[in-house]
Amino acid sequence: MNALTERLAIPGPAGELACAVDAPALGVPLRGVAVLCHPHPLHGGTMDNKVVQTLARAAVLSGWRAVRFNFRGVGGSAGSWDAGRGEIDDARAVIEHFRAAGEPLLLGGFSFGGYVASQAARALADAGEAAERLVLIGPAVVNFEVAPVPADTLVVHGEVDDVVPLAAVLDWARPQTLPVTVLPGAGHFFHGLLPTLRQIVVGALAARVP
Repeated sequence: MNALTERLAIPGPAGELACAVDAPALGVPLRGVAVLCHPHPLHGGTMDNKVVQTLARAAVLSGWRAVRFNFRGVGGSAGSWDAGRGEIDDARAVIEHFRAAGEPLLLGGFSFGGYVASQAARALADAGEAAERLVLIGPAVVNFEVAPVPADTLVVHGEVDDVVPLAAVLDWARPQTLPVTVLPGAGHFFHGLLPTLRQIVVGALAARVP
């Protein structure tokens, strides 16, 4: 993301996972670790996707240490596509590696990564290790089983998303009485609107500061 980004590999369930870590500026109180999941590996998704980088910047600005990673079979990560099952295991391995005992966790994801983040969040909650906050951008509710999420989850979707229709996200959110932030004029990749997306995420995370 910048010259200070730390790039490293960690053990994963299918071999090494390539990761990138960005820390808040010196003097900014550290709130915890944010683990961020990228879009579909078979459609060009990587941890360097612009929406994922925007999420990382928002997290860092809000005091979180941001960890991005490549799913198995993507950009230096070992293994191969596992239809979403193994990718959830990848996310959980990254969380376990970077999250200190009892440390607050922010989980985020874009598109397919939103599905993975929702499923990882549900597994952690079931284990009594729930994330403090969940951020889903353009979650892929059409092709994957995005899990029900906590009431304070931030969901942001583009008004004119042609990959995951807004109507489908509203159908998923409605039974949960879950608010969805709609960015007018935005498509799936938020072209030209990434600064606005960053502001939305920063604002939502700042609202949680005591």
